[in-house]
Amino acid sequence: MRKTTINPVSQNNSSSNLDFLDLEQLAQVEISSECSEHPVESALLLNEDSGAGWRAASPGEQTIRVVFDQPCAIERIFLEFDEQQQSRTQEFVLLGLIDNESAYREILRQQYHFSPPNTTQEIEHYEVKLNRLKALELRIIPDIGGGDACATLKKLRLG
Repeated sequence: MRKTTINPVSQNNSSSNLDFLDLEQLAQVEISSECSEHPVESALLLNEDSGAGWRAASPGEQTIRVVFDQPCAIERIFLEFDEQQQSRTQEFVLLGLIDNESAYREILRQQYHFSPPNTTQEIEHYEVKLNRLKALELRIIPDIGGGDACATLKKLRLG
């Protein structure tokens, strides 16, 4: 997996790996930060289903950007978040950069409230039509209330 550190920008779904793209072969990933014990590969690679996923190195808004070697078509986006430690309301935004365009377009924005020990997992499976996608950006605000939570991502799959 090729990756680059970037500056941060100010219920029953299955994630069968047979249906998703092998991002290791098709793209590089840019990240605003990562904890060395929880690298981004553990959230993006198809063979990393049992891992703890990615975790930011510091609190606050974080960005994960998947940059494709060649523009591609995406029809499914699967996201899984897990929070076992603290109650918080997280917001994430997915943005796409289409071939021959210069600005990212917002695809969707979602908020979710984690309340351990009962509500610890958010799973989202979206059907989309993104043709000639050059890059997909996931921005995570781990606590919209301004707390010191670190962003996490258990799984991101694209198909």
